[in-house]
Amino acid sequence: MFANDLNLSEIVEFNEGDINLQGRRLLLHDLQAFSELKKDLLEVLDFEQARKILIQFGYWWGKADAAAMKRVFKWRSIEELLKAGPRMQALAGLAKAVVKHLTVEPFHMELLWHESVEVSEQISSQGAAKDNTCWILCGHASGYASFCLNREIYFIEEQCVSKGDRICLAVGREKRFWGEQINGHLSDFKLKDIRNRVEQLSESLRRKSSQQNDQRKNSVIKNPAPSSVIQPEIRSTSYMRVLHLAERVAPYDSALLITGETGTGKEILARHIHSLSNRRDKTFLPINCGALPESLLESELFGHTAGAFTGANRERAGIFEEAAGGTVFLDEIGDISPALQVKLLRVLQEHEIVRIGENRARPIDVRIMAATNRDLHQMIMEDKFREDLYYRLAVVEIHTPPLRERVEDILPLARHFVKNYANSLKMPQLRLDASCLDYLQEYNWPGNIRELENAIERAALLCTGNVILPENLSLRSNYLKYNIPSSDEKSVLSLEQLVSRHIDSVLKLTQGNQRKACEILGISPTTLWRKLKELKR
Repeated sequence: MFANDLNLSEIVEFNEGDINLQGRRLLLHDLQAFSELKKDLLEVLDFEQARKILIQFGYWWGKADAAAMKRVFKWRSIEELLKAGPRMQALAGLAKAVVKHLTVEPFHMELLWHESVEVSEQISSQGAAKDNTCWILCGHASGYASFCLNREIYFIEEQCVSKGDRICLAVGREKRFWGEQINGHLSDFKLKDIRNRVEQLSESLRRKSSQQNDQRKNSVIKNPAPSSVIQPEIRSTSYMRVLHLAERVAPYDSALLITGETGTGKEILARHIHSLSNRRDKTFLPINCGALPESLLESELFGHTAGAFTGANRERAGIFEEAAGGTVFLDEIGDISPALQVKLLRVLQEHEIVRIGENRARPIDVRIMAATNRDLHQMIMEDKFREDLYYRLAVVEIHTPPLRERVEDILPLARHFVKNYANSLKMPQLRLDASCLDYLQEYNWPGNIRELENAIERAALLCTGNVILPENLSLRSNYLKYNIPSSDEKSVLSLEQLVSRHIDSVLKLTQGNQRKACEILGISPTTLWRKLKELKR
């Protein structure tokens, strides 16, 4: 899990009279009401006591958020877990938090807070201040980091817009690295046995969440209309490079070859390039070369005259003519016959075609893009694909990476498909449960984006209450990325140890739910119980 993957609609459930974050009940606050509360605190108590109460309020809040993040998600690194704290501040509406700097050893974190709600309250109700006013934010950051690292971490606001500074800047360090500077702030953070109380709450919520998930039952919904696929937000560096290259070559008419595994979105990329080209106002015509027999494919591509073959009752223009001024996309180009390869080579060289049954060459004006999931270099070595045709097609070659190499894009794509099916199924409240986020990213996606879309469609049909849970996705267990030990470990594990680790991984994935674990493992509850007994669990 990455911090930027946190999405408010997936971690918080909004019901009338009950707003909760994975079992932890929340409350919406009004800024004006907070302003009045703060004003009363300052009037009833002195300045120092009022500040202390609000810092401690934020400190408890931050610790509770950290416990929830550790309980619900599996993080890619401790850095991502720590970055989730500022992300939670942004989702809660406290401020637009930006991590300016972060090192874990020794801990040093710098946070910028834009549009701080505490600054807005101060300036609107009391005007400029003489001191820093982001008290809840400092408390939240301190509590969050302290709980994550199990150390005493304290954030001190060094600049604040409330007192005329250009930005709100807070610095967090471990207590022992603050030196004497921290002495005047320690009393602001002291709460009795807070970590023990947060851990007890977290464990209680974990059990409650597991029980609630067990109570959900699958239901059948009518089939949806097909979804349209639009490029969602892209985060992975590998696919950003693909899009950058696509944008570079889009304005030109050079032939283009797109390679990649089945389901990686080769036609989507071709359409994207067409939409950026000078031909975007003309036709984009795709044809799957592997789906038609050779005779029919040749007729579809080049057209024919009347009487050219049995059933050709009238003359017909082929795709190369119909797409005049536009783009022809030849999918699965590796499946065409040697004879058709020769004819296609002439099209690329001479920019003209000859209809079946004719001797007259007809000029064409199209851009040709092709795609394949096959290894054309290997096919050339085996004399199954013409080398000269390859070089004509691959003036520019773009490789679309598989989804397992684009982990950062899995959640944006999944959310995109959820939104599509929410519209097509008329289920406006359809959403992913937070428990799906790690589950989706732990899967290897052998079918790539197409498999992901199918999984989301199936889950939308099977889920209950408009909430998609891991079991609704029905992913294949043999493609889950469990924590299998690597070959360079100091000792070779026994079969019993491997089985033990595998079961532990699945139980961790299902948060201890043995029924779900049995479904993933493909065994009966009795078998799982016997295995656990043998392993003395």
